[in-house]
Amino acid sequence: MSLPERRVFGDPEELAAALADALCAEAAAAIAARGAFHLVLAGGSTPLALYRALARRDAGDEHWQVWYGDERCLPVGDPERNSVMSEATWLAASRIPPESRRPIPAEHGAAEATVRYAGRLAGVAEFDVVLLGMGEDGHTASLFPGHDWGGAPGSPDVLSVAAAPKPPRERVSLSAARLSRSRKVWFVISGAGKRDALQRWKNGEVLPVAAVHGRLQTMAWLDAAAWPDGP
Repeated sequence: MSLPERRVFGDPEELAAALADALCAEAAAAIAARGAFHLVLAGGSTPLALYRALARRDAGDEHWQVWYGDERCLPVGDPERNSVMSEATWLAASRIPPESRRPIPAEHGAAEATVRYAGRLAGVAEFDVVLLGMGEDGHTASLFPGHDWGGAPGSPDVLSVAAAPKPPRERVSLSAARLSRSRKVWFVISGAGKRDALQRWKNGEVLPVAAVHGRLQTMAWLDAAAWPDGP
């Protein structure tokens, strides 16, 4: 898939503010229609500005169900874990109950964590919004070029990732197929280092980031450093 619909903002803070507003609107609509809002969080440092913006809005309540797109196999409490970063930045102080915040149990190792998380996901037919980032190599979640992305029909929901090209080498990731079982997929991308991968995506190159798409919408939320050519 070539580069999807996009929105471009002047800087990461402007992007985060607009995205936080849009996410809260999606939550309100999902709760009104279906009684719950199933949200998949992105990892890494890029979405932290968004999570701070959500914290300022006191976003989230008992209707929010929080999942993770991937996790690094590190000890519980390690500051490099995606769940630790999102908890510290937003979730721990939110009104979302702990039982509705579902980190990937990656401290058990990729193989066991994959089985455990697949079990937790078994009753969820579709996510409402999936948030994802993109690496400079075109990877998303922990789906890397040269690895199995789990995009084929019948792929498992959760993948064990070994020998990842960046540390830690052992990870757990939702598959491209499972991430695509969502109403909307929003990519959050900032920084000049992402320009080359965005151009390759725009040109239709086969990249992990291009393998994930929402049923109703796939959107790239960008800052001007990542996409200097405007809307």
